Amino acid sequence: MKDLQMYINGKFVESRSGKWIDVLNPSTEEVIARQPEGTIEDVEEALDAAKAAQKEWAKVPACERAAYLKKFAAGIRARQNEFIEIIMREQGKTRSWATTEVVCTAEYFDYMASFARHIEGEIIQSDNRGETILLSKKPIGVVAGILPWNFPFFLIARKAGAALIAGCSIVIKPAQLTPENCTEFAKIVHEAGLPAGLFNVVTGKGSVIGNALAGSPKIDIVSVTGSVGAGESIMKAAANNITKVSLELGGKAPVIVFPDADLDLAAQAIIDSRIGNNGQICNNAERLYIHKDVKEALTAKLLEKFQAVKVGDPFSADDIDMGPLVEQRALESVEAKVANAIKQGAKVLCGGHRVGEKGYFYAATLLDNCTQDMDIIHEETFGPVLPIIEWEDFDQVLAWANDCEYGLASSVFTNDINTAARCCRELEFGETYVNRFHFEAIQGFHAGVKKSGIGGADGKHGVEEYLSTHVTYLQTR
Repeated sequence: MKDLQMYINGKFVESRSGKWIDVLNPSTEEVIARQPEGTIEDVEEALDAAKAAQKEWAKVPACERAAYLKKFAAGIRARQNEFIEIIMREQGKTRSWATTEVVCTAEYFDYMASFARHIEGEIIQSDNRGETILLSKKPIGVVAGILPWNFPFFLIARKAGAALIAGCSIVIKPAQLTPENCTEFAKIVHEAGLPAGLFNVVTGKGSVIGNALAGSPKIDIVSVTGSVGAGESIMKAAANNITKVSLELGGKAPVIVFPDADLDLAAQAIIDSRIGNNGQICNNAERLYIHKDVKEALTAKLLEKFQAVKVGDPFSADDIDMGPLVEQRALESVEAKVANAIKQGAKVLCGGHRVGEKGYFYAATLLDNCTQDMDIIHEETFGPVLPIIEWEDFDQVLAWANDCEYGLASSVFTNDINTAARCCRELEFGETYVNRFHFEAIQGFHAGVKKSGIGGADGKHGVEEYLSTHVTYLQTR
């Protein structure tokens, strides 16, 4: 078993509490590490260090900041296999998904480094003679980055990469279930020589560390990826100081299949979008609306694919399609949602049960005979379960798709550009994928509406989350 350490003000430390929290392997249920149970005092030390370091960091030219991000990327690539296995072990990712996450994390740091010469302002025309109005962008200050467990490594880069290139410092709270990848990444930061205080890691309970970060007057923005409940808690804590929040929360992505769709393409994209990361992605396909004319044909193709999904310990074979859910509570939640759907009239075409007696494995599950009023259509499942609803009327299916408190991802399958264009105009979601699987690009902007969040990440708009606007009115003779 490995003892992890926090990283505060350029030093690796244990918590003042002297207490530890176990980290489990969700495939085996074995304790694989323990993390320090951080305290409010640990948070305060990290914040003080971040605040002091940020003032000097803001003066450093962005191209010099970028050099550190490139070192991070190189450090990740040098230890790529190690990080892949850490993520497989503590989160349950398959080898292919863990590889994708590690590779993309390195790419993301390189990508964020490219913004060194692209943080730009404006010159605005004045109404007064001899006056020039200058709009400039400045670092917002100290960032609190609260990470999820489903993409624990990539989200380090998504938050810290944008924050550091913008001239901010950051205090990161890794998910309690998946801290090792973050504490190991801190070693790369340390070896890169990043000035002390700019990057800090405090481990522990979200109810303690997360709320202490969000409620601190020393924080200028709190960026959270997590559940709606976590987002609500963070917003309440941040409200005391009117602190800016950036939230990526839950999703309940609808998939609409039209009668002219390429069914083979749709079937593959749908299953990839449902079982990806063991069904634990906020923009996973969560509910499937199939036109009546192609329902039988597409359901048959999907059933064949769902039945062929190979579930097991990611370390047991490289061809595993799905690993475990992340913890016992996650397994119990999915079991309860499927049982409730059956009670409400859904028919299990395949799956609908736990796999094995050890580890938190759940079978890829396809549910038919579903109706819009069922709970499984409205509540985020966060597991490999896909309910099917048949539709006939275009207006009705759009209304059904939008009948949701979430608004992150959506998708449509059609070969008619007019149909696709109407869906993109009328679907109330931050993202719409047309004839492809659900996964965003780092140069896009990953953001939701409704209860899926506020603000967003990726691309130039993601960097702007960490910038404040300053206007100078320059009067000359």
